Amino acid sequence: MKTLALRTAPLASADQPEPGGRGPVRRARRLDAVDRGIIEALQRNGRESFRRIAATLGVSEATIRSRYRRLCDDNILQVTGITNPLGLGFEAQAMVGIRTSGPPEQVADEIARWDEAAYVVVTAGQFDVLAEVLCHDRRALLDVTNRIRALPGVITTESFLYLELWKQLYDWGARVSEAPVNIVPTTEG
Repeated sequence: MKTLALRTAPLASADQPEPGGRGPVRRARRLDAVDRGIIEALQRNGRESFRRIAATLGVSEATIRSRYRRLCDDNILQVTGITNPLGLGFEAQAMVGIRTSGPPEQVADEIARWDEAAYVVVTAGQFDVLAEVLCHDRRALLDVTNRIRALPGVITTESFLYLELWKQLYDWGARVSEAPVNIVPTTEG
């Protein structure tokens, strides 16, 4: 089953990551009902046809195609298969809490470049940065946490090893405070 992951809006050119890379994201541009309808339809079924989405939303297929491309180009929408890493045999997944001696952005930027980093956020509270890391085994996880500890500005880390993935969903929709978009599923072969 394909699900979609959402990102917030475009990156400034100076902040653009390398193709296929990761980097900081910014607040999303304002989405209208058509944008939200596309996102919600693809969250339910990442393989939904543009024709069916267009019919459901009452717009042309060309409009859906154009809006979809813009949502993807703006890093608001990414349609991808979501997996359970533990179920795939990755034996070491953890959330690492990181305290820094100063502004945390440089630490977050560096960790976000690593293949092992699936999720990196700057936070308020006990930790300055949270990084979700995925490794093939515990030895590799130890190596990653040692790399984090060696970064300039890192004071301490605390790792929370995942024992089992209980819930992982990306179907929260595109609404923040707007009224729901009514999308009626159809049965098309």
